[in-house]
Amino acid sequence: MTPEIIEKMFPNPLPSIAEIEAKYPPRQLPEGAKVMRVAPSPTGFMHLGGIYQGILADRIAHQSGGVFFVRIEDTDQKRKVDGAIDLIIKSFERYNLVPDEGVNLDGSEKGNYGPYTQSLRKDIYQAYAKKLVEEGKAYPCFCTAEDVELLRKVQEKTNVRPGYHGQYAKCRNLTDSQILENLNAGKPWVLRFKSTGDYEKKMAIKDLAKGMLLMPENDLDIVILKGDGLPTYHFAHAIDDHLMGTTHVSRGDEWVSSTPLHIQLFAALGWKAPKYAQLATLQKLDNGHKRKLSKRHDPEASITYFWEHGYPELALVEYLTNILNANFEDWRKANPMAPITDFQMNFNKISNTGGALFDFVKLNSISKDVVARMTAEEVYKAVLKWAQEYRPDFAKRLTDNQALVTAALNIERGIGKQSRKDIVKWEDVPADLAFYFEDSFEAHPELLASYERADVQAIVSAFAQVYDPNDAKDIWFNKIKEIGAQYGFCADMKAYKANPSAFKGNVSDVAKILRVKITGREQSPDLYAIMQVLGKESVLKRLKG
Repeated sequence: MTPEIIEKMFPNPLPSIAEIEAKYPPRQLPEGAKVMRVAPSPTGFMHLGGIYQGILADRIAHQSGGVFFVRIEDTDQKRKVDGAIDLIIKSFERYNLVPDEGVNLDGSEKGNYGPYTQSLRKDIYQAYAKKLVEEGKAYPCFCTAEDVELLRKVQEKTNVRPGYHGQYAKCRNLTDSQILENLNAGKPWVLRFKSTGDYEKKMAIKDLAKGMLLMPENDLDIVILKGDGLPTYHFAHAIDDHLMGTTHVSRGDEWVSSTPLHIQLFAALGWKAPKYAQLATLQKLDNGHKRKLSKRHDPEASITYFWEHGYPELALVEYLTNILNANFEDWRKANPMAPITDFQMNFNKISNTGGALFDFVKLNSISKDVVARMTAEEVYKAVLKWAQEYRPDFAKRLTDNQALVTAALNIERGIGKQSRKDIVKWEDVPADLAFYFEDSFEAHPELLASYERADVQAIVSAFAQVYDPNDAKDIWFNKIKEIGAQYGFCADMKAYKANPSAFKGNVSDVAKILRVKITGREQSPDLYAIMQVLGKESVLKRLKG
């Protein structure tokens, strides 16, 4: 292509390739250190998959003494949403995936390999695009969107694989005079990569998540610069990952089919491609069938869903880590109290078959364990933070009754395997604590319908007369047993099991009667501890009510 054509295509001054490469020197890192990134687009929606990929990138990079950075891929300006970059940054920070390099909330940057926002790197992309044109590896295409659509229809009719390739790459073999004529006429153009691949040939690709893949070479002349001069994802990611020293890329396996193209682009630019770990797409069961977790149909696809419902950040991280590495569950069982950062993430343990099924049952189970390991003070602070954003009325209740709430949360907490596991997420806590407050306490006498009313009244009345909040727990329980025995309820479980028909019930029935009267529930944490938190006045009021 003549200098005149290249000058018309790139009329503005551009940095030289030597200047660019000098600005982005190879990183000086320990041997084996990995440089990994996440590269979300600021569309106003933060997909759960972004955190899923970010956990792997963060852990692998930092375990190896490397670098984890965030790059904002905003070359599709039509999809960019105000405030979306803040959402991205807050999302990673909220899950303790704090990048070493990238954009800060105030718009500033940290790191020496920026800008970390692609729209600010336009001259860099154009410089490399110009280089490919000079080397005969790219060409201007003047086909309109209507031309490309017509081409697709022709291929569809003739049962030809769709795409801009081979004889269907209409602008690939334009002469210099034809190109110059079109440029002089002001015809809009995009820049296409001139593929040298043969779709009939196979190439072996080692994927760190999926193993060895045998895939057709790329023969598509894809667009690398759009009409606005900004690059497509394919072109931009190759340039940025080279200049930023990316060694390993974790991304969704929807990019598997593009991997031959990406490797081809790196080769055309004269660079070594990073290693790819293309992760199984997060899926869900829908009427017995697996399908991709969709931002259109599934609210849980958005990371803000978990904020609104109050899932502890660590619970989601542990759950996604469990999906990512097959050995995490065994590690957690062996190290129940260890910080998750002690777990060594491993590419070799990534599941490479099927999809990664998102399972709320498993998430909730992990979340219960996470909350059970927290102190009452930690739970209080986390619930308060959630409530201040999503339930300000409950936040006020928490701040007005901090001592009572903390004492209630401390019941059966921190006693190993028997630690209470009734809280899944912070959204559960207002209902869980409701019976502690007189204005939200609800008596449910129907829960005692299976007992004789006279027995209920007698047991409650007798206990109210002897109740003393200063009693030790064993004395308190002995009183319950004695009152039960007085009214025909067996105090000894062994004797009851031997001859149940001889009794109205057993001591657990007596405790249930008192529990329902005091809490309005059949199940609750330790009743003795609850009564200590409520205090004598409240307990007696409910017993007599």
